[in-house]
Amino acid sequence: MSIDVARARAETRGCERVIHLNNAGAALPPTPVMAAVLGHLRLEEQIGGYEAAAAAAPATSHTYQAVAALLGCGTDEIALVENATRAWDMAFYSMNFQPGDRILTARAEYVSNVLALLQVSRRTGATIEVVEDDRHGQFSVADLERRLDSDVKLVAMTHVPTGGGLINPAAEVGALTRAAGVPFLLDACQSVGQLSVKVEEIGCDMLSATGRKFLRGPRGTGFLYVRRELIEQLEPPFLDLHAANWTGPDQYEILPDARRFENWEGYVAGKIGLGVAVDYALSWGLDAIAERVQMLAESLRQRLRQQPGVTVHDLGRQRGAIVTFTVAGVGCDVVRRALGAARVNVSVTAATSAQLDLPRRGLTEVVRASVHYYNTEAELDRMVARLPAPSRPG
Repeated sequence: MSIDVARARAETRGCERVIHLNNAGAALPPTPVMAAVLGHLRLEEQIGGYEAAAAAAPATSHTYQAVAALLGCGTDEIALVENATRAWDMAFYSMNFQPGDRILTARAEYVSNVLALLQVSRRTGATIEVVEDDRHGQFSVADLERRLDSDVKLVAMTHVPTGGGLINPAAEVGALTRAAGVPFLLDACQSVGQLSVKVEEIGCDMLSATGRKFLRGPRGTGFLYVRRELIEQLEPPFLDLHAANWTGPDQYEILPDARRFENWEGYVAGKIGLGVAVDYALSWGLDAIAERVQMLAESLRQRLRQQPGVTVHDLGRQRGAIVTFTVAGVGCDVVRRALGAARVNVSVTAATSAQLDLPRRGLTEVVRASVHYYNTEAELDRMVARLPAPSRPG
């Protein structure tokens, strides 16, 4: 199955205004998603928020079914939350760490995840260990295997790092953690929507993701998967009247499924839009999306390598939609502003968001361009043509 690019662009109104290569930040939403979100907001305007939510119950219920179909799991294993970081946090902070426990993570781990790891280490005495990269620059499965023992209580890894083009070997990691009986928390924020991500194939026990990136859903939406057998072992870091039932003056019962990780108040229009976005992605086919995205990203890397003074910094045996580069003698924010003036959207990743990764590679920052299936080769040509010239030393 191939992508009908003309149709995809016709259903993406933003393509008329910008060349959007910031899909790893927030992708352009398609018209069905916008129609669903705006339709519900208008209903809230007309009949009230609680009443509109009640009327939309079948639509929000469908979102659980859509996400479960996307990941290949049960609806009882899905929680809908505000964003991927909140999803990751709800899983991570539900775990009980003690002095002497070891948590293994990656060099290219997302900054918010690392901050949580450091906080819990400081609070509990658990130690954080960084698994080394292999010769391809990705998470080393061999080093993980050497480190796994009974003291390891969690492996936390980002599937597709936010500041580079590589795709970490999640299924190989999952095979090792499952055999060792160690929980595996996968940050799939950048992979869900650009790759086929099936939790049973990967072998992860928990997975966090967002709506706004490659799924092309609304901002303020995300979801958490927790394997059914693990749910009741995890007590959320906070509860409310949605996550638990108050069964007596001094008693409560936490919900038995993944909705224990949710809270009462939520973005109903966004949840509906998220379900529509998942359906939309599934209608194109995740394998077809992955094929086109990887083709476009490699095409962009080739174009950039041909430009004098431009260096591409992507690592990994397998690479995805994110392309990182620098222009000699030109600050990354200068490059971003120059492209922005030409209505080309990119972003910048600084070493402050990748302390374990970029400085080790001698980088203080990189420009990040991230493609999606609605982008075109002509757009890539225009982006490259609008790059500022490299600056000569002296």
